[in-house]
Amino acid sequence: MVDGRSVIREDRASKATTGFPSSIGFPPIARTDARILILGSLPGKASLAACEYYAHPQNAFWKIMRILCGAEGSYRARGERLMDRGIAVWDVLANSVRPGSMDADIRIETAKPNDFERFLSTHDRIGLVCFNGKKAEQLFRRLVTLDGLTAKPQLVPLPSTSPAYASLSFNKKLAAWRNAIARAEPEERR
Repeated sequence: MVDGRSVIREDRASKATTGFPSSIGFPPIARTDARILILGSLPGKASLAACEYYAHPQNAFWKIMRILCGAEGSYRARGERLMDRGIAVWDVLANSVRPGSMDADIRIETAKPNDFERFLSTHDRIGLVCFNGKKAEQLFRRLVTLDGLTAKPQLVPLPSTSPAYASLSFNKKLAAWRNAIARAEPEERR
C-alpha cells in the first residue's frame, strides 16, 4: 500500500490522558516479495499533514531513494518504484504521543509498536531491516520481539535522513545507505 490517507486519525483517549493526541502511523509501503524493510520511528507533523512518509521538504530520504533506486515523481510513483526494487517502508511504532516532530518528543510510555512478527511472516523474503536513525533502532530493540520467527532478518542501523541530524554530510549519509541497500540487492542490480 502506498497511500496512507485512509488511516490518519486522532486518538482522543490519548489526548484526554496526556494533553496531546496520539500520532497514528501509516500502513507499510510493501509487497510480499520485499527483501529490504526500511523502518523509521513514527511520522512527524509534515508527514502526518501530507499523509506521506518522509514528507518534510528537508528530509533526505526521497533524495537518497531517487539516487539509489530511481524513485521519483509522485508519492505513489516513488512508492511503486521502491516496491519494484524489493524495498518496503514502515515505522517501528503504530502510534504514540509525540507533541512535536522530533524523535526525542516520542513519549515511550504511550508507544505501541507495529506487529512485526505478523508482517515478517507474510513478507518472508525480507532478510535486511534498515533503521532510519538511532531512535528507530532503539524503539525496535526495546519494544519488538521476533521470537516467533524461524528466520530473523539482519538489523542494520543507518544515519537518519532527518534534517535534525545535520552532523553528517549528505554524501556520507548516501554512502551508508548505498552500502546497506547493496547487501540485499540481487547481483544483476549492483
